[in-house]
Amino acid sequence: MQSLKEKYLLFKAKSFNDTEAYGEIYDRYIERIYRFVFFKVGNQSDAEDIASETFLKVWQYIKDSQPIKNFNALLYSIARNLVIDHYRSQAKRLVVEEPILTDIKDTADAAETIDIKTERVRILKALKFLKDEYSEVIILRFLDDLSISETAKIIGKSQNNTRVLIHRALGALRKALEEETENL
Repeated sequence: MQSLKEKYLLFKAKSFNDTEAYGEIYDRYIERIYRFVFFKVGNQSDAEDIASETFLKVWQYIKDSQPIKNFNALLYSIARNLVIDHYRSQAKRLVVEEPILTDIKDTADAAETIDIKTERVRILKALKFLKDEYSEVIILRFLDDLSISETAKIIGKSQNNTRVLIHRALGALRKALEEETENL
């Protein structure tokens, strides 16, 4: 759900071609869109390019005075379509970048941080082996913390279908993680 501040910023960006207002919108959403794209493509530079292109397309959409019912859904839909275009233009890669460990103070923190980052990488790798629609709903619902309603709008399904899809996706992820553990 959009806050009053976000609606005001969108109004200013749309009505007055206010780039500063759009900059504030960008600042509010860039991390979530980048994370969504990164988990879809698994490559930092491609994710950065696609996230940037998403905001360029949204800016053009605003400048063209297109009606915006749900800004969050618009952003994710454009990002999703750009990811699809990305995969159409090149073969799907299964390369996963390892996160860089920085700012670790002591060995206890280091061990915990390494465990957390290792688990994230493990989940990211497992997501790559799931059906696209499964990995997408897991990212939207649990990593980006979107509601069932918002997730349903983004993927173009009913709320009930989205709930079922999330349930199946979690089961598939659990199975993929168990199989990976058994193969170690």
